[in-house]
Amino acid sequence: MSFVGKVWKILVGIKDGLVLLFMLLFFVTLFAILSARPNPGQVRDGALLIELDGVVVEEKSVLDPIEALLSGTAPMSEYRSRDIVRALDAAATDKRIKAVVLDLTTFLGGGQVHLTEIGEAMERVRKAKKPVLTYAMGYADDHMLLAAHASEVWLDPQGLAVISGPGGSNLYFAGLLEKLSINARVYRVGEFKSAVEPYSRSSMSDEARQNIGGLYGALWEEYKAKIIKARPKLALARITSDPVAWIEGSGGDLAKAALDAGMVDKLGDRTQFGARVAELAGKDPWSKKPGAFAASDMGAFLADIGQKTPGKKIGVVTIAGEIIDGDAGPGVAGGRRIADLLDEALDDDLAALVVRVDSPGGSATASEEIRRAIQRHRDRKVPVAVSFANVAASGGYWVAMSSDRIFAEPETITGSIGVFAVVPTFEDAAARVGVTADGYRTTPLSGQPDIIGGFTPAIESLLQSSISGTYTDFLSLVSKSRRMPVDRVDAIAQGRVWDGGTARQNGLVDEFGGLDAALGWAAGKAGLKDGGWHAVFLGDSPENYDSLIRQLVSSRAPAATAPTSDLFAMTAQQREHLGTRIARDAQRLLGTRGIQAFCAECPVSAALPAPRNERTANSLSLLAWLAGG
Repeated sequence: MSFVGKVWKILVGIKDGLVLLFMLLFFVTLFAILSARPNPGQVRDGALLIELDGVVVEEKSVLDPIEALLSGTAPMSEYRSRDIVRALDAAATDKRIKAVVLDLTTFLGGGQVHLTEIGEAMERVRKAKKPVLTYAMGYADDHMLLAAHASEVWLDPQGLAVISGPGGSNLYFAGLLEKLSINARVYRVGEFKSAVEPYSRSSMSDEARQNIGGLYGALWEEYKAKIIKARPKLALARITSDPVAWIEGSGGDLAKAALDAGMVDKLGDRTQFGARVAELAGKDPWSKKPGAFAASDMGAFLADIGQKTPGKKIGVVTIAGEIIDGDAGPGVAGGRRIADLLDEALDDDLAALVVRVDSPGGSATASEEIRRAIQRHRDRKVPVAVSFANVAASGGYWVAMSSDRIFAEPETITGSIGVFAVVPTFEDAAARVGVTADGYRTTPLSGQPDIIGGFTPAIESLLQSSISGTYTDFLSLVSKSRRMPVDRVDAIAQGRVWDGGTARQNGLVDEFGGLDAALGWAAGKAGLKDGGWHAVFLGDSPENYDSLIRQLVSSRAPAATAPTSDLFAMTAQQREHLGTRIARDAQRLLGTRGIQAFCAECPVSAALPAPRNERTANSLSLLAWLAGG
């Protein structure tokens, strides 16, 4: 055989081997995808198992598969509140479901409104004469908002349960910036707009303390009222007024203290808990593992029950997370992306539109872009209702100004009508290392803005005027939408943050109710009867490879541990939160941002992680040009 013939046979062999390899990879991948997706055939008689190993959100963020695979870690799991509520309501009437189990071992929390909605759905399951059980290594404030509605609350004997209430400390960087000779130039309108205080002060101002104190107080009262109503035997006052005496009364045994105070009903490990569920829902016929019980996963159950789509369509657009310019999201409210969804829906013959908001705000220009897109539906005589979830503040309130009616819950955080911007300059820092700036100007604005040479009075005035003008626009929008005189709006604005109850009293909200109430009102306004409509969530899409990527990553990463397994684990976790907070605050100072209608002081937004860096469009505001320059 010639040399060329031998080479040709080798090349053909390599080609055939690669084809076989790629075919094998294709079928393995196909099998993995089909296995990862919820399978309705997996639903069986027994318990509905809801494993909340992450956070409850309004809208799930997109998982970047390349980033996850390269880093070997996936972002924390997210569960939509409406999915959990839908599963619970279906379980209440499904004859296959004998009990509901919520595994809260690695639950990381959620907003007060979302958890209240889930708790109410748990009550509906119990009214259907079906037991609801929870299990965890530790219960904290958010866990208890759910567990209080359970018929049996189980705690591991090595675990703990505590209720600490809202509040805590903020970080203030004025002293550090002074030592670094960084000049944080603050531009704001709103006496109570305290989002800029971390960069200009070393402590909380009296105005901010007054405002946040009132908000925390209202949220805490709502929390206590709902917990006591759901669990009357809970000794909440003893737990929160003197926690040291409460623990010492049980000899330092944290689990026994929780049992004695009525926070939990049973102490037992996972095997004992599983045996109890098996008594109620049946044993797992396919497993001999101790503590196994017959159960259906929530994902498979939701896939099995499907969605009913009778009658006409009512569109629901979700504005969740920080509002930023560009196409970012879901999980982050990219102004252009959401405006495009709304504009595409103009051709969908929607009977009505509901805007669901769970956002602390953000870019003023992006907020206005979304509001204008909503207004285009109103211009077509489409009824528009707005439903506030946990937080709809600043830009999150701005987007609601093109609506016919606003719904909120007593625990909703809203208002924060005010705007700000922070721009760092480095003239003093440069001078310390021997760098100075000089030149020739033809006008007061020549060469401005100059972050090394410093700002002239003219650019300072221009920047503040830009902020003042945006605030005036905000007031005008609220005045027109809420039918209030501008001076009345200004009196309740100034950056103040309100709870939903107070917001309803001062006219910022029309009535109490969640998403279902807003949908019902919109349907009635459109002349639709019950059963004659269904909700369509704009931009909602299947998870695609999300489950598969998480499975691949989790198989390579160490198993997650319960965040509240003991007090030392909780303390260690706070170190991780501290790093996130510092990085978020630094990004807010140094990142490219325009005029902000953002509620950085809102408790909910402060608890959320900062969004991952997204490629955003250039803002049209002067402040964005400045930061970008």
